[in-house]
Amino acid sequence: MATPIVRSNDSQPSQSKAPTKANSLPLVTRRFAAWATEIALLATSSLLPYGLGTYINSRSDINRVPLNPILVVTERAIARPLALPVSFGIPNVAWPTNYLWMLALIAPVTLSWWQLYLLAKTGTTLPKRWFGVRVVNEQGKAPGLGAVIAREGIGRWSVPVSIAYILWRYSFAYPNLSLFTFLAVLMVLGESLALPSRQGRRALHDWVAGTDVIDANRPIGRGALVKTNEPEAQTTASETAAPLTGSETKLPTLWRRLRQNSNLTLFIVTLASMTAVLATLIGTQVYIQTQQSQRTTKEINSQKFLELVKQLSPNSGASVEERQSTILAMGGLNDPQSIQFLSDLLVNETNPALLDTIQQALTTVGISAIPELKNKNQFLANELESATSPQDRELRQKRLQLNQQTINKILSVYSGKVVGLDLNRTNLSQSQTAGSSSFNLILDNIDLAGVKFKSANLNQANFKGSRFRSVGEDKRWDTYDDAIADLSQAQLQQANLTDANLSRVSLTGADLSRATLNRANLNNARLIGTNLSSAQLVGADLREAVLENASLTGADLGDAKLNEANLYAARLGRVIAIGTQLSFANLAKTDWQASDLSGAYLDQANLSNANLSATRLTGAILRSAQLENADLRNSDLSFADLRGANVAGADFKDAVLAPSKQDPADQFVQTPDTGTVSAVVKGVDFSQAKNLDAKQLAYICTQGGIHPRCP
Repeated sequence: MATPIVRSNDSQPSQSKAPTKANSLPLVTRRFAAWATEIALLATSSLLPYGLGTYINSRSDINRVPLNPILVVTERAIARPLALPVSFGIPNVAWPTNYLWMLALIAPVTLSWWQLYLLAKTGTTLPKRWFGVRVVNEQGKAPGLGAVIAREGIGRWSVPVSIAYILWRYSFAYPNLSLFTFLAVLMVLGESLALPSRQGRRALHDWVAGTDVIDANRPIGRGALVKTNEPEAQTTASETAAPLTGSETKLPTLWRRLRQNSNLTLFIVTLASMTAVLATLIGTQVYIQTQQSQRTTKEINSQKFLELVKQLSPNSGASVEERQSTILAMGGLNDPQSIQFLSDLLVNETNPALLDTIQQALTTVGISAIPELKNKNQFLANELESATSPQDRELRQKRLQLNQQTINKILSVYSGKVVGLDLNRTNLSQSQTAGSSSFNLILDNIDLAGVKFKSANLNQANFKGSRFRSVGEDKRWDTYDDAIADLSQAQLQQANLTDANLSRVSLTGADLSRATLNRANLNNARLIGTNLSSAQLVGADLREAVLENASLTGADLGDAKLNEANLYAARLGRVIAIGTQLSFANLAKTDWQASDLSGAYLDQANLSNANLSATRLTGAILRSAQLENADLRNSDLSFADLRGANVAGADFKDAVLAPSKQDPADQFVQTPDTGTVSAVVKGVDFSQAKNLDAKQLAYICTQGGIHPRCP
């Protein structure tokens, strides 16, 4: 019997080729392998440039620029649904990092759309071609762009990920991102693998788009559709389905089904129309009634306000007690007109009893009075600066103090209810008149989370134990809706922030010189360019804080925690950092000249190009630290643990390596136990270190260090 000859089809050249090793695998296995390869390509296109950008950003020898605004917007857009914390301000990064991170954003998006285009036009992507897999519609042709978007965008990703997100968002797992990732992967895999295992059924994404996945190496007859979960060819779709006209075969699957069920479609359209009309009528009526109620209330308040103003006029003849009652009644109106009138009256009134009553009335009004008081505050502050004569200056200073006292009282009374309150550029600094009258902002143990103090003058204010950050509506920490105050560019000279919670707060460009921040929580705070000269930071928590280009000259950092903090190019001359924790911190290009880092923990810190000249590093832990090109001239490294440190290019001129004998009773800092003295430099490569003298080389060689001149 003669063997029939099968001619190859030009439109499907891949069918004439012999199956490869990959194509010999079961179709289900090849489908999963193709899908996994597609995901791997997308992940690689993003993670590779992102990782390279992160590495370059850690280098200290590259100029830094602000992060691209597109990346900032993208970060915040992603942070909101995933409940990730977002820091205020724009961080600085190495200039190549901007381009690499932009590539990490653009590359996967471009690759995704290219793969979708190939899938729509040919039914395959590159990984699907490699594994001999093809996606077709019910006519056995390429699915088209609309079906592909429905298949991949809605069925494969949107539906399962949305279900996973809802389960995660309203469960105990929120805001644990790793558990959400696990749920999302589980849902995507379940959507793809559960349904195809049943006889004659497809995955959700194929059902939504009206597509199927077939073996690309198997020939397809005209109008035939091969099922993915059957080893042999099945009955064609044209034989099992109802006959369709030529025009109907071109209609989308969903629209064709709606036409076949006209009664159901009519019912759905009618119900939707009636609902929309009813909702419009109800909404319109509610809006009209609300507007009418607001107009009525406004008219009543206006009439009451005019009557109260008449009673407060100089010609009314009212006694002080009657005027006090009228002022309190006006405060009860809580109307914009009454608030403005009381704010003006606070400036012009001279009777002390009435001034106290006005302040009480404005405090009763509460947060609503702040905008008007802020405007008056800025006006009075400008007037005070322009005052020339001592009498005029004293008068304006007294008026400003009354305004400041009122704002202080409102913030104290309404603690925890000030989220979003705008006090930008407000003058609340300490002031004193020629007499005994003085003002000092005192907000101890007050919840000021979410208040905007940007560019405000808060010099010598007292915020001891106050909280500038709190949980948001979800009642969870470190999520997107956390209420965080903004203190960027604020004047906080000599302010008392002892035990204050400033975690994640923006203090960029603020002046905290001579401020007291002992035991303050500044975890993840942004202090870029902040002036902390001579500040007290004993025991403060600055872990992962950003202090790029900050000035800490003369500050006391004793026992402070700066693990993983970023102090790139910070100025730390004459700093006291005894026992300070700086493990894994970025200290590149920092200036520590004449500082005391005795007993400090600097293990795995980046000190490349740092100026450590004349610095005391007695007993410091410098294990695996990066000291490339560091300036260590005249520094005291006795008892310092340098094991694993990179000292290439470091300048050791006149540096003290050998510990000198010292009376234990005279030791101010107890040196840590590093085992034996020989362990201090044991295994450290000093081959490329600079300016090592004979005494230093002798010590290095005898204690196990590495140098070409060692015997």
